[in-house]
Amino acid sequence: MRAYLDNAATTRLSDAAREAMLPYFDGIYGNPSSLHDEGQRAGAALQNARERIAAAIHADPGEIYFTSGGTESNNMAICSAANCSAARRPAPAPERRKRHIISSAIEHHAVLHPLEALQKEGFEITLLPVEPETGLVKPADLEAALREDTALVTIMTANNEVGTIQPIAALGELCRARGVVFHSDAVQAVGHIPVDVRAMNVDMLSLSAHKFHGPKGVGALYCRRGAPLCPLLLGGAQERSRRAGTENIPGIMGMAAALEESAAELAEVSLRLTGFRDEMIDQFLRLPRTHLNGDRLQRLPGNASLCFEGLEGEALLLLLDAKGIAASSGSACTSGSLEPSHVLLALGRPHEVAHGSLRLSLSRYTTREEIDLALEAVPQTVEYLRSISPVWDRLRRG
Repeated sequence: MRAYLDNAATTRLSDAAREAMLPYFDGIYGNPSSLHDEGQRAGAALQNARERIAAAIHADPGEIYFTSGGTESNNMAICSAANCSAARRPAPAPERRKRHIISSAIEHHAVLHPLEALQKEGFEITLLPVEPETGLVKPADLEAALREDTALVTIMTANNEVGTIQPIAALGELCRARGVVFHSDAVQAVGHIPVDVRAMNVDMLSLSAHKFHGPKGVGALYCRRGAPLCPLLLGGAQERSRRAGTENIPGIMGMAAALEESAAELAEVSLRLTGFRDEMIDQFLRLPRTHLNGDRLQRLPGNASLCFEGLEGEALLLLLDAKGIAASSGSACTSGSLEPSHVLLALGRPHEVAHGSLRLSLSRYTTREEIDLALEAVPQTVEYLRSISPVWDRLRRG
């Protein structure tokens, strides 16, 4: 049998999402911007999906903007907060421009890379450290970093590699009190833990359908009314002139169905996956020189991330794949890199330890049999790789 335990990278399409998409490929296929009946039917479906997605995260429909996924949503939010003031007329005096942005050291590259680009344009970037091993951002660190010229704070809701869930409401409260725009990359959180944009004190929030059993290539950005939002893509008046391009109606309908289904089953699925997760963590931590990455309690229900000293993560993944287990060492977006994860390094893992990482991520389709296979195969594979490793031999002998 095969065990797919890489759901943080992507999830299988749910039956509900597939069924919701089918009519919009060859039945209701009009352009939602067209005035004829076919277009209006597509436009009505678009509005219906907007209302359902807004309800799932406790937003207003007019605060939802459809995108191609989490990367575009993050770029749109970050670039808007940074650059919208430059588009105002009259433009603010140069000395009054806010050119300081705060983020964390463990963000996804879809946040870090736009920040690097803005830094080259003259913005000052502060990356907050995280607590060793747990990966938590301390609100006190954010409070100390906030300045009069801070334009944006962007902190992810839950980390894609180690599963740590941040104290977003407390961080957002600090930003709200100082009048600073607060964005959160919630791609790993939406559909897996309760998400309420009002309670979280966020101004903008990113989500992506394929992380909660929707289709790939579609996502959304929540933007609170009054928050700055400048278009990243130009060329049309779609999405209230904030995101040009004909909307992906089949994908959007699939996203709405998948999110509704995930929200309806959230409590039940979370309880079951937390049990599976903790069982794996407890079993694997019995192996000597094994470390849990991320906070033990404040973590996603389906995330188990560990480092095994004395071996290479790539060899571990290949041997597990041969045993029928699909897993990862961390973010799929950097799987081709030879460098250890920046997230694990930020948690304080030495380079040689970070190279031996394994991430198992579950979904509501994960079965007892898949977990049993992992519980057997991972320790066997770790012990085999250590038995042929001169590094482990040196570690074992002290």
